[in-house]
Amino acid sequence: MLGGWLHRCASSATATCTASPARQFNTSAILQISRKPNQPKIRIPSKKALAAKERRRAALAAKNDQRYLKLTLQDAISVLRAVEVASPKSLYELYVKTEIGNGVAVPRGRVNLPRETTERPEEKILVFAEGRQAEEAKKAGAHVVGGLELIEGILNNRHRATTILCTPSLIRAITPKLGRFLGPLGLMPSERRGTVTEDIAGYIQKLQGSSEWRADRAGNIRAPIAAMHFPIDDVEANVRHFLASVKRATGNAKDPAAKDRKLKSAGGARPVTPILKVILSSQRGPGIRISDF
Repeated sequence: MLGGWLHRCASSATATCTASPARQFNTSAILQISRKPNQPKIRIPSKKALAAKERRRAALAAKNDQRYLKLTLQDAISVLRAVEVASPKSLYELYVKTEIGNGVAVPRGRVNLPRETTERPEEKILVFAEGRQAEEAKKAGAHVVGGLELIEGILNNRHRATTILCTPSLIRAITPKLGRFLGPLGLMPSERRGTVTEDIAGYIQKLQGSSEWRADRAGNIRAPIAAMHFPIDDVEANVRHFLASVKRATGNAKDPAAKDRKLKSAGGARPVTPILKVILSSQRGPGIRISDF
């Protein structure tokens, strides 16, 4: 009897185990990434090594630069005059190569050459000013003078200007609406350039009789600097005067007018933009590197 009872229990247990589904276990191979025996380790150069590499690169560039022929400014002018002897109306062109770093504004400025080469383009000056400063701007020769009501006209291209000035009291009001519109055009007033000033009339007087120059995004500056029939002394004076303006704008020479400006946007002192080379050329003549710039 006991044996029959055990047999029934065993049978029921077997049926229960058979009916229950079996638990599935999924196994996958462990992915192991191992470095090959002959594979070199990735080395991150230190700051000291990077600085040494930069010095070697600069030394190699200076060595290659010495291979090019360079002449003094007077000798370069004489060579180009000889090449262009049959074209007295030809023009000298001055090329200045600057090295623009990250976050550095494109060099630009104004210059009044001792002897003008070509006719100056017509200036149209727009001024954001109110009250007494607006009256002074009108008397100084500004073409369009007003307050915040001029913003819509600028955005709609109803007011087109080659130079835009603004008083410090209005610059914060116009920046949110005009910053992205005028900034890419190089017309947005700024304290660093001196176009945000209390002395609007004085700035307009400086504009009269001067022309603007500006580098492109790669730091290249090109300008017609003199006519071929000019005396050598006049050509040299124009070149020296233009280079002095470029050196002040790039921080390579002191700018007397910068003492009166608040360089908030520049964070204090203006960064120096190196001048890599200066080349004088003409229409038919070669480009001659200048050694004494």
